[in-house]
Amino acid sequence: MVHRNAPLTPEGRRRLVERCRTRPIAHVAAEMGISRATASKWVNRYRRFGELGLRDRSSAPIRQPTATPGETVAKIEIMRRERKWPAARIAFELVADDVTISRRTVTRYLDQLGLNRRRFIDPDGENNREVRKIVAKHPGHMVHLDVKKTGRIPDGGGWRAFGRGSSEAKAVARTKTRGARAGYIYLHSAIDGHTRLAYTEALENEQASTAIAFLERARDWFTQHGIVKIERIITDNGSCYRSRAFAEVLNGAEHRRTKPYTPKHNGKIERYNRILSEELLCARTWTSEAQRASALTTWNLHYNYHRPHGAHRGKPPASATPACVNNVLASYI
Repeated sequence: MVHRNAPLTPEGRRRLVERCRTRPIAHVAAEMGISRATASKWVNRYRRFGELGLRDRSSAPIRQPTATPGETVAKIEIMRRERKWPAARIAFELVADDVTISRRTVTRYLDQLGLNRRRFIDPDGENNREVRKIVAKHPGHMVHLDVKKTGRIPDGGGWRAFGRGSSEAKAVARTKTRGARAGYIYLHSAIDGHTRLAYTEALENEQASTAIAFLERARDWFTQHGIVKIERIITDNGSCYRSRAFAEVLNGAEHRRTKPYTPKHNGKIERYNRILSEELLCARTWTSEAQRASALTTWNLHYNYHRPHGAHRGKPPASATPACVNNVLASYI
């Protein structure tokens, strides 16, 4: 691989060889800004190997005593293509066959073979594993919790209101340098997996005590809509959800945490966060945090009682609750 500062490319080496046919190597080397040894190297390679000698050679050593045998690499490819096993499973099976190899080594060879992604094995997806949906059987079967962290809006508006580089934005930046940081607002949300009924509050932090208090208020709010029992609570692995205090206030509900770095396992609340961001947080320019907090309360009513939802064929989430609350007036808009 030719780096960006290389004075010679394959075409430049060919021109070097042509010039050295009738002129001294030292003169041509000085003219092209390279050493005589380098020019002599390419001329000798051309005389010995022809055009192939002008190509870049691999920097790998000729002899590699600790290299993985070719038979092992072939086994890795067969296991991946035929059984579609991940690197960890392939390494486990090889170790069981008395082949010493690490998972990282298997991963590296899968990348070299072009098999590191599942879609590379079956581009049409014919033999891929079937997608398993997370389905809540009835209201209260699954309630998903999550926290969305967003920047606090300074009074008068931030750079979104006046533009970057404006005098107002610079004034806000100067207050930050003096120690008066704007900080963040934490949007705690709970959504019922069956009805998609959602409850959101803007709170000061994401500590365990805050998450516990929010869960109690969310449970009361769901009760008002006919969801009197929560059977399962789904969260990520945030510190507030892993605390012992949080486990003590579940009231008999099963607590399931998603696999680390796998937000799709809590996809309903993640999708709700995206809707919240698109339709409220980034939908307009806010001039203060109080203004946005007030709009959040209004938007919660709109989402639950008036906004059409695809899971209910265009009806709002409140229409699927046991209480069937669907007659809320739109006078709040």
